[in-house]
Amino acid sequence: MGSPAPAGPYGRDPGPVFSGVTPEIIEDALIHLATENEQYLSELPEHAGSFKDTRIVGETDVAAADPGVGSQLCSELQETEPGTAVLFAEFIFLLSEKWHLDQSTRYQAVELLERFMIKQVEQMWESSSGSVKGGAQGQGSTWSSVRDEIVNTFVLRLVSCVQLASKLSLHYSRVTSDTALKFLQSLKYSYTKQELLESELAVLNTLHFHINVSNPLAYVELLLEVLGHNGCLLPAKSLHQMCVQLLDFCYLTRETIYDTLLKIAIENSTPNKLQVAKFLTVKEDFMLLAVGIISTGVFILSPGHWDQVVEHLNCITGITPQSILEFSYAVLRRILGSSTVPRQHQGSSGAKAPKGRILPLK
Repeated sequence: MGSPAPAGPYGRDPGPVFSGVTPEIIEDALIHLATENEQYLSELPEHAGSFKDTRIVGETDVAAADPGVGSQLCSELQETEPGTAVLFAEFIFLLSEKWHLDQSTRYQAVELLERFMIKQVEQMWESSSGSVKGGAQGQGSTWSSVRDEIVNTFVLRLVSCVQLASKLSLHYSRVTSDTALKFLQSLKYSYTKQELLESELAVLNTLHFHINVSNPLAYVELLLEVLGHNGCLLPAKSLHQMCVQLLDFCYLTRETIYDTLLKIAIENSTPNKLQVAKFLTVKEDFMLLAVGIISTGVFILSPGHWDQVVEHLNCITGITPQSILEFSYAVLRRILGSSTVPRQHQGSSGAKAPKGRILPLK
């Protein structure tokens, strides 16, 4: 597993150190991540992933009645003024760069904010629905107030999630309240230190203090460790750097990549609502994402080893070679353009979330 090396100047992450862990620990960690991933997929909220495609932040009209949970707010937040929209993942990545945070922290912050926002919207919608009087008009008015409250505190909650994520990496730089306040003030917000602390507590309470969840980079680094243990002769450092760049790219172009993957899976360019809903477990599968990232990285850096690596990844995770190929195809198509990347294999996609995919290490 990729163990962190001592932090460099300003807490910068020098990258993981591979081949420093015993096989027994690697296998235990692999089983733990797989179990955690399967449990998350089995309990997936209906609107999981919705906020990862949210843009910061514009003003729109609010539906008059029954907007539903999550999807309405997501669509409203994404209707931003042309030229001013930034994906909240990109916002977090840029903020992490500004504050010299390690690579894992930015992914952790994105996942924390995503899970928090979904739970917050659900809780506030349930609360407002239970207290509404006056039919559709009253419901629309109440939802408007809820939506305004969420939008008005969104950047504050985002900063709080970055703070909390930074505190999970104790050997790197942490974001202090003074640093966070200074940044918010530069954006013309007038929050106090007390409000900042209350915002962190709101996130913790909403998530029931369950914030130390694994992020996709942990899956990538562990699988790279397993590949090395299994005898794949790969340039660990350069491959890791490539995988981080590809992971960033997948976060920032998530909607397009998974749209391509869905159309491959159903062999149709116009998926229906049921197909989109069933595909949610694919979009939220961290193990599939990690396998696809590594496969794509190897294809770019060391194409001669690609078949061997895909075979190993299939044996380790149970994800089919066809699924791995299709994920890499979707990423490369987004990078290079649809007319540049040939499709070598046709047929139905195995891009699903198979159960019991962990096999003993070779």
